[in-house]
Amino acid sequence: QVQLVESGGGLVQAGGSLRLSCAASGRTFSSYAMGWFRQAPGKEREIVTTWSGRDTATADSVKGRFTISRDNAKNTVYLQMNSLKPEDTAVYYCAAGVVTSRGEYVWTYWGQGTQVTVSS
Repeated sequence: QVQLVESGGGLVQAGGSLRLSCAASGRTFSSYAMGWFRQAPGKEREIVTTWSGRDTATADSVKGRFTISRDNAKNTVYLQMNSLKPEDTAVYYCAAGVVTSRGEYVWTYWGQGTQVTVSS
């Protein structure tokens, strides 16, 4: 069982930066793939970036601006968000899961989400 708690969201002006944190419980944190997702009002949840432990994948809409990192000693995953745009406004979620033998992600655990609002 893994519990995830996000923090670091807030209100920021366009062009600004935020760093989201996702603190995980459980001693097997390092064995999980981690990902950040977001959901804007009226839209479906979308992938922002994922880290399988070997590979990182990032959505084109945030590539070059957002970076995922993890500190296994602190059981924490981060999302550094730079050059924020109003269209980045959303609730951001972290998730933990596994990668199947076919290379597909199965997301098992989700955090409660943290609101990020970017003003123009």
